[in-house]
Amino acid sequence: MKAIDALEEAQKIAMAPFVFQTSVSLQKLGVLDYIFEKNKAGGTTIKEISKDLKVSEYGLGVLLEMAESSDIVYVNEEEKYELTKVGYFLAFNETARVNMNFTNDVCFKGLYHLNDSIKTGKPSGLKELGKWDTIYEGLSQLPEEIRKSWFDFDHHYSDGAFEEALKVLFRNNPKQIFDIGGNTGKCAILCCNYNKDVKVKIYDLPGQLNVALNNAKKNNLDHRISGQEIDWLADNPKIDKGADAIWMSQFLDCFSEDEIVKILSTCVEGMDENTELLIMETFTDRQRFDNAKFILEATSLYFTVLANGNSKMYKAEVMIRLAEKAGLYIKEDIAIGEYHTILVCKKRQV
Repeated sequence: MKAIDALEEAQKIAMAPFVFQTSVSLQKLGVLDYIFEKNKAGGTTIKEISKDLKVSEYGLGVLLEMAESSDIVYVNEEEKYELTKVGYFLAFNETARVNMNFTNDVCFKGLYHLNDSIKTGKPSGLKELGKWDTIYEGLSQLPEEIRKSWFDFDHHYSDGAFEEALKVLFRNNPKQIFDIGGNTGKCAILCCNYNKDVKVKIYDLPGQLNVALNNAKKNNLDHRISGQEIDWLADNPKIDKGADAIWMSQFLDCFSEDEIVKILSTCVEGMDENTELLIMETFTDRQRFDNAKFILEATSLYFTVLANGNSKMYKAEVMIRLAEKAGLYIKEDIAIGEYHTILVCKKRQV
């Protein structure tokens, strides 16, 4: 890279929050949608946008100047604004929308405290959302808009894999599944709809567990979905015995390496030689596209500054090492869709 190009990239990084907030404002004000609708007609002017959206020409001017410099819009030969491909994806790509809302609503204020989190190993930015030790304690108490953006982000990166993942989970026709970190109960409900005989027990913190069990009741599945409160950071967490399968979907990335070993070791104590423990994750070293790896590594910083201060999105080789340390062996290593991997683990026999 030439020095002039490197300097340009450095300046983009230095001013990146301005570009991001410009994009958020253009989205919330409806400007990107409006310009897209006018693309086929040869674009639109600031005056037209101002009149129809009731936003000042001054405000639109500063936003669109920044957007033009960032290749979100461009000005054509008739001095009218049109949407670029970048602008189109910002406006209409589901992944970009989910990522933007998560970054803005959940992370943006907290990221200011990243340096403190790096120094202390604590989620220093969490105070921008509430007074909890980890974000998981407060999920059910977050304001509606922030909570929605958090769950939209969480579900977006798992929902697309569930159809294929359920085929793996039910290959041996489990009758009792333990869903570790069941969250809203979405996976448990999918399991019960997939197989009419299976029962699912969810292990999670009180706030999330109450939400999950309420959702089970709304779906008339409370006779098949049960739950138990658990705090994995407590001194001696326990789960029951008797599961045919123990399921963890994008759960272990919420913990440090030592905590992961503790969780998996606890599960091993409840397993017999027939129990399968299935770990589904988006591992950073299993991504086909650099863009996916970039998003995952950005998500690691969310864990650092907001979630708990000590976890991240892991490489598969790290998770395999931790599973083996906890007394498991990897029976199968299965790619799911474009982004996910399922590690099928069994208890190592002494």
